[in-house]
Amino acid sequence: MSFDTVIIGGSYAGMAAGLQLARARRKILLIDAGQPRNRFTSYSHGFLTQDGAPPAEIAAEARSQLMEYPTVEWCTGRVETVTGTADNFLVALADGSTYQARRIILAAGVTDELPGLPGLAELWGKRVFHCPYCHGYELGKESIGVLATSELAMHHGLMLPDWGATTLFLNDAFEPNAEQLAQLKARGTQVEYGAAVRISAQAEGVELVMQDDRVFPLVGLFVAPRIHLSPLVAQLGCELEESPMGCIVKTDAMQATSIPGVFACGDVARAAGSVTFAVADGAMAGLSTHRSLMFGI
Repeated sequence: MSFDTVIIGGSYAGMAAGLQLARARRKILLIDAGQPRNRFTSYSHGFLTQDGAPPAEIAAEARSQLMEYPTVEWCTGRVETVTGTADNFLVALADGSTYQARRIILAAGVTDELPGLPGLAELWGKRVFHCPYCHGYELGKESIGVLATSELAMHHGLMLPDWGATTLFLNDAFEPNAEQLAQLKARGTQVEYGAAVRISAQAEGVELVMQDDRVFPLVGLFVAPRIHLSPLVAQLGCELEESPMGCIVKTDAMQATSIPGVFACGDVARAAGSVTFAVADGAMAGLSTHRSLMFGI
């Protein structure tokens, strides 16, 4: 079966891209594995008209509206390979099915690699977070922790005092220099040395236990995970760029990658994860893909 565009990833970015192409009456297929990055959290914040809505509800409503367009098809599955070139891509799924496409939009998102601290993975998206803009307000200006995994923790350590009393737990990951300590002090961030050994849920937040048996009650903990891209990015040979959290796909202002006929949007092509950014980048990718189909550019 042949399509104008196959969109790999059917979350916010992928559906936003699909909507632009659907409204241009282009034949498109969205392929989604059902593993959105924000599936671990109960509520999404910061997206106009949907502030505080459950992520699954936002996605379900978007899909319902998108599927009203007759040129749109949806496939639940996992893409194994993408081969070929512009106007003649071949997309193969794990179940053996294949589809042809003139253009490809990568909206497959990323995988978060969390620190191996016992108890942390179970609290991810509930009491352990990455984005203060998404989750900071609800913590109510109470005691917030930052767990360092690298020097990148300085970013959280300097940001989070706007959301609550902040403690940076160095966790033996790095040691701030004099200038960094002065910056943290100026922001009112406390610094705690030593390694954390576990974290557990409490009635009003979490409890972080240190190697020397010190215990810190917190309303929430922030951490910067490492991100990993889908193997499809390497298969296609897309040029990458380094972000503080790991590599992302390099795109131009039109969301085009270095590979002709391949566009990318959402977390796979932007270091800052946000529903708002994903939708905006997806819309641009859809418009740019349509432009490419019309004019061959």
